[in-house]
Amino acid sequence: MPQTARLPNPVLILIGASVMMSLAMGMRQCLGLFLPPITHSLGLTASDFTFAIAIQNIAWGLAQAPLGAVADRVGLKPVLLSGAVLYVCAMLVMIMAHGVPMLVLSGVMIGIAIACTGSSLAMTATARAVSPERRSVMLGMVGAFSSVGTLIIAPLLEVMLAHWDWRVGVGLFVILAAAMLPAAFMAGSVDRIPQPIQKRASMREVVGIALGNRRFVVLCCTYFVCGLQLIFINTHLPNYLALCGQDPMLSAEALAIIGGVNIFGSWTAGWLGSKFPKYFLLGLTYLGRSTVLTCYFMFPPTPTSTLIFAGAMGMLWLGVIPLVSGYVAELFGTRYMATILGLSFVIHQAGSVIGAWGGGMIFDAFGSYDLAWRIGVVIGVTAGIVQIMFGGPPRTKRNAGPALATG
Repeated sequence: MPQTARLPNPVLILIGASVMMSLAMGMRQCLGLFLPPITHSLGLTASDFTFAIAIQNIAWGLAQAPLGAVADRVGLKPVLLSGAVLYVCAMLVMIMAHGVPMLVLSGVMIGIAIACTGSSLAMTATARAVSPERRSVMLGMVGAFSSVGTLIIAPLLEVMLAHWDWRVGVGLFVILAAAMLPAAFMAGSVDRIPQPIQKRASMREVVGIALGNRRFVVLCCTYFVCGLQLIFINTHLPNYLALCGQDPMLSAEALAIIGGVNIFGSWTAGWLGSKFPKYFLLGLTYLGRSTVLTCYFMFPPTPTSTLIFAGAMGMLWLGVIPLVSGYVAELFGTRYMATILGLSFVIHQAGSVIGAWGGGMIFDAFGSYDLAWRIGVVIGVTAGIVQIMFGGPPRTKRNAGPALATG
C-alpha cells in the first residue's frame, strides 16, 4: 500500500483542533462568570478568586514551553489527550472546593491542561496539516472556530448560575472537558504527517536561537499586553457590571458577543496575515484594543454601550493567535513551533497574571477599576507602537528564511 494512503485527512485534523481549542478556550474565558457566586458562597474576596485565576495563568505559562518541547519530541497526540483528561480532573477538584486552596489547585490543573489543549498546540497541529501557502488563512479559520465555545458556553452558564448553585455550572464544564477527548485524538493524528527533515536540536538550542532573534523578542514583549488585556476583561467585566447595577445576564451576553464576533475577527486576521506584514497587524490590534477600552470605561456602562464594546473587542480578541502563530512559523518553521510558541507564551501569561490578580488587588484597594483600565490602555498603546516600529525585518536587508526550518 502506498505510504500516502495511510496519511490522515487534514480536514479531520483541522476539525479536531478547532473543537478542542473551542472547548478549552471557551471554558477558560468564561471562568470570570463564577466570580460573584463563588465569592458570595464561600465568603471570599475578589482578590482571593482572582489569585486562583492568576495561578492558573502562571501554571499555563510555565508549562507551555516544556510541554511544547515534549510534543515536538514525542508527538502531539499524547500531550493533547493527557491535557483533556487533566481538564476533567481539574473541574472535579473545582466542584469540591470550599476555599482558596482547592481553587488554587484547580487553577494549577486547568493551566497545565490548557497548555496541552489550547492555542499553542492546536495552532501547531494546524500549521503542520496545511501547506505554507494556506497556513495563515487556515490558522485564522481554526482560531475563529475557537470562539464558538465562548459564544455558546457564556449564556448557557449564566442561565445555570441564575437558577442553580455554582457547582452545577462547574458540572457542565466537566462534561465539556470530557468532550475534548475525541477532538484531541483527531487533532493528534497530525503526528502521522511527515515533516521536513531538519537538524535535531535540543530545547536549549531552540530557545537560544529564538531569543537571539530580535523580531521574536519584540513579539514576546508585546504579547504580554494580549494576556493582560484579555484576562482583565474576562475576569473582571462581570464584577464591574454588577457593581454598576447592570443585569448579571449582560456580562454573559457581552462575553457571548465577543466570542461570536471573534469568529469573523480571527478569520479576518488570518486572511489579512496572508496579505500584509503580521507584525504590523499585531501592532494595530494592540492600538485598537486600547482605543476600545478607553471609549468604554470613560463613561458609566449601559446595556447598549456594553454590547457595542463587546462587538468591537470581539473583532480584536483572538486574532492575535493566528498572527503570532503564523509569524513564528515564518521565522522558524514548524518543526519546533510548539516549543517556540510556548516560550512566547511565558511572557503572555505574565500579562495574564497581572490582568487577573492585579485587577483584583486594585479593586480591593480602591473600590473601583479606574486605575486598572488606565494602566491597561497605557501599556497597550506602548506595545502597539513598539511592535510596529521594532517588530519587523531590518530596513537594510530581508531575512533569509526560517532559522530552524533549514536545519
